[in-house]
Amino acid sequence: MGFLVMFIVALVISAIGFRKFVWFISLGYGFSIAGIGVALLAMFAAQLTPVTAIMAVLLVIYGCRLGGYLLIREHRSASYQATMKNEIKDGSSTPFLVKILVWAACALLYACETSPVLFRLSNNATTDVVAVVGAVIMAVGIVLESVADATKNRFKQQHPKRFCDVGVFRLVRCPNYLGEVLTWTGVFVSGWTAMHGIWQWLAAVAGWACIVWIMFGGARRLEIRQTKNYDDNPEYRAYASHTPILIPFVPLYSVARFKWLVG
Repeated sequence: MGFLVMFIVALVISAIGFRKFVWFISLGYGFSIAGIGVALLAMFAAQLTPVTAIMAVLLVIYGCRLGGYLLIREHRSASYQATMKNEIKDGSSTPFLVKILVWAACALLYACETSPVLFRLSNNATTDVVAVVGAVIMAVGIVLESVADATKNRFKQQHPKRFCDVGVFRLVRCPNYLGEVLTWTGVFVSGWTAMHGIWQWLAAVAGWACIVWIMFGGARRLEIRQTKNYDDNPEYRAYASHTPILIPFVPLYSVARFKWLVG
């Protein structure tokens, strides 16, 4: 029942994608996660532990920050609008049935991503080390993603024609995507000792695996765009050849050849 509620919350909020197709996966994503966090706080108010309460609140913070950031960027950044116009279909030619399927698939994904928190609450699992570690990883991911977005935003205001290679961008070339991966890895880890049965595990694994795949796809899309824009710059080539694309300290510098990645 709780999973159905989360799915319905995500359906209602992500329905803004019918106004603008990309909002299914941008604004609809962020605000759906925030809405799910609020729903968890309301549904399990009497059963919340400090850790599960923190995780539900972190979902709200994560969703509001991401949704708000994307909303501001979309309205203020002409370069972002131009980039998205070239890279993402506006949905004007997408059949309505396809939009329905995308809407439902997105809502299901958002419910699956957040399901480990639900399962810890609905299964009345006790607070353990795994739950605490998961919450910490989640918090670190949210902080990293926030810092990465703020760093790039400030840098681009001062250097609109240059690639960003300062701060956390010295660690990996896509630290915002790394923050996203850490956030959902933390959520997934938090449910390891709480989930019961094949269906709960399938939902949690599917949510985590899909978002990681999407983030690697986003890194691939960014790499292709940056190569197109900066490949004639020796500084960029040196930066790209020595800074991992997504995972720190792992010598994976390019994913452009992996056409099966979608993000």
